[in-house]
Amino acid sequence: MKLKTLKAAAKRIKKKKNSLERKNAYKSHLLRRKNSKRLRRLSSSSKIHKTDLISYSRMLPYIW
Repeated sequence: MKLKTLKAAAKRIKKKKNSLERKNAYKSHLLRRKNSKRLRRLSSSSKIHKTDLISYSRMLPYIW
């Protein structure tokens, strides 16, 4: 039996060489009150923590 990929997770996560990457939250609205240093930091992607990799591997069985 084939395992199903959770499509919502597959759209939000990219596989890199040694890790999975995701976008940061808090970058969609109310940007005027956030300073530019904070917005620049939120623009970059961040790696998924190693404790969450088990749950992501269940959501994305053929990607990870």
